[in-house]
Amino acid sequence: MGVFLGKLISIYEIALLIRIVLSWVPHNPYNQAIQFLYKITDPVLNPVRKLIPPFKGIDFSPVIVFVGLGFVKRIVGGVF
Repeated sequence: MGVFLGKLISIYEIALLIRIVLSWVPHNPYNQAIQFLYKITDPVLNPVRKLIPPFKGIDFSPVIVFVGLGFVKRIVGGVF
């Protein structure tokens, strides 16, 4: 179970990384793949954005989520 959850978190981290890169380049927000990416990342990013809003146009929520996911991966890896 721990290995599966760790791999699932790694896949989610890749989705977040793609989302970050997309924020730097022009893209079609109506593309189905991009909408799916937003749909799976927004539920995690939005609550963090409410706690720590973007500062001078820089959104730190992905960084905070990456740190949190890394912490969860370590806990899951250590427990199982």
